Amino acid sequence: DVLSRLVYGARISQSVSVVGILVTGALGSLVGLVAGFYGGWTEAVLMRLVDVSLSLPGILIAVLLSVAFEPSFTNVIIVVIFLLWPSYARLTRGETLGLKQQDFVALARTAGCSNRTIMFRHIVPNLIPSILVLATLHVGYVIVLEAALSFLGVGIPPPTPSWGVMVADGLGLIEQAWWVSILPGVAILVTVLSLNILGYWVRDRL
Repeated sequence: DVLSRLVYGARISQSVSVVGILVTGALGSLVGLVAGFYGGWTEAVLMRLVDVSLSLPGILIAVLLSVAFEPSFTNVIIVVIFLLWPSYARLTRGETLGLKQQDFVALARTAGCSNRTIMFRHIVPNLIPSILVLATLHVGYVIVLEAALSFLGVGIPPPTPSWGVMVADGLGLIEQAWWVSILPGVAILVTVLSLNILGYWVRDRL
């Protein structure tokens, strides 16, 4: 029934957002940290990769993946990573460029700390609030992205009750049974709106 699929679909959407953002945040933040800390050609190469990733359309990548492989949870995660990691890389690079000029970094160098220690013990803790805010704001975006991919048939494959799949399944019944499509759409709306409000609150608090 629609209610049980709606409840189970919430688990799918939240799983995609949590797994995707954890992997994306870790990968993008590491790239930005290395680029900002070392600078030079390392920064130039990594940031050009960011520019290339930003120039490629995510929906096209999802369609290509669906052609090469069967639509799956893994494909959706790959698309999420591909689309979002540049945001974390740019954020952490900018923050790292400022943090590495601070006195506590100079004192750590004077104390004989290695680059790895300075990066992960002294700089990363100062990056966490900004990364957390961005991740919170991205949760809603990932839920909408997963729903859009599933709606187009290149995301979570049926009969798994993703919210996007449920919206697509109800299109042919919209005049006879409007709730089949409308209710998962409302669930997406309420969830994303709530998470965005939470993200703004976290941003203000941090």
